[in-house]
Amino acid sequence: MFFLVGFLANAASSIAQGTTLNPNIKSAKLYRYGDQTSFPAITLNSADALQLEFDDLENRVKNYYYTFQLCNADWTPSILHPFEYIKGFQNVRISTYRNSSISITRYIHYQASVPDRNSTPSRSGNYLLKVFLDSDTSKLAFTKRFVVVNSQATVAAQVQQPFNAQFFKTFQKLFIGVQTDPRIRLFTPSDLKIVVLQNNNWQTSLFIDRPTISRPNYYEYIDESITAMPAGKEFRWLDLRSLRLLSDRVQKMETTQDTAWIFVKPDPSRNGLPYLYYRDLNGSYTIEAMESINPFWQGDYAYVNFSYFPPNNRTIEGRDIYIFGELTDYAFDASSKMIFNKERGAYEKTLFLKQGYYNYNYITKPLDGKGYPDMSQTEGDFWGTENSYTVLVYYRPFGGRADELIGFASLNSTFQR
Repeated sequence: MFFLVGFLANAASSIAQGTTLNPNIKSAKLYRYGDQTSFPAITLNSADALQLEFDDLENRVKNYYYTFQLCNADWTPSILHPFEYIKGFQNVRISTYRNSSISITRYIHYQASVPDRNSTPSRSGNYLLKVFLDSDTSKLAFTKRFVVVNSQATVAAQVQQPFNAQFFKTFQKLFIGVQTDPRIRLFTPSDLKIVVLQNNNWQTSLFIDRPTISRPNYYEYIDESITAMPAGKEFRWLDLRSLRLLSDRVQKMETTQDTAWIFVKPDPSRNGLPYLYYRDLNGSYTIEAMESINPFWQGDYAYVNFSYFPPNNRTIEGRDIYIFGELTDYAFDASSKMIFNKERGAYEKTLFLKQGYYNYNYITKPLDGKGYPDMSQTEGDFWGTENSYTVLVYYRPFGGRADELIGFASLNSTFQR
């Protein structure tokens, strides 16, 4: 099917939401102030700021720094020198930290504002936030993605039900209209690149490089063969805000002097089950704790055991299963891959998670790691699922050496109706 070309082209060039190279780094989040589930986007030359939070389990204070790297629309590094897109210092020291308190697990919690007033992006586009040790960029700890928007295009978008019988019940398509500023001069309509994110997730993003209809300064993307995406279902949830009381999704809990173990109730396949709407976080998680004042440095950690029982308690032939959501950075690697337990007939995975409220789903991918991830066998797809969408419009002027982000819009598939 042609629409998969856009998915695969982008998935091949993308990595997870971020990459954690230091195993001691946990619960790294980058979001707009006041909303832990928000998409990390700021406006160029504005007072917008993002909040960076992370923990270091090594429990000794270190000298962490951050910088950011400009990337193109497909997240390949731009050829520009940092002096061409960073105004001020190239590196910023993270000077705000706190020792954990009243928690079994010992850690140092760090936080910072991005960008810093002494180091700000001077161009729009995709940025990779890099956090490293001792002002040495070779000691990279982890990365996170964010975008900087310079509004030169108006974006109108709507989520619709596809007409194609193959997609009618399981996909959602987008109607996208882009009105560019008259100062934007395009040689061809393909000079605009459209990226669509479902639930703030880059791993399954849709990349569109040609409009369906175009006229001067206006472009429409309405062909469902290139704008349709699998709808999925509402995310499963797990409430870990308390390590003293069992929440509705926790089967049992075991606590020792230095460790807490939580066993999540077994998850069956939802494929073929009737669609049920409930409010979720669209794959995100929030750091929260009921028994503390500040969950960021008073929240505790626990080993959380997940188990997924496939139909007939047999492996899904030719595919691996992953825990999918922000809790695993939407990654498809060993950190999220589940292992099949023949004795129980279930896929299992243990994650080390901080107190909070989590969303997750189970997703499959071919054994060779290639191909588009699929939820149809584990969760099922229903066109009326509540999903959030983000539409990003990129443009590279004639002679330009990097893609600029000139348009941004966010919408919801349910609450617009």
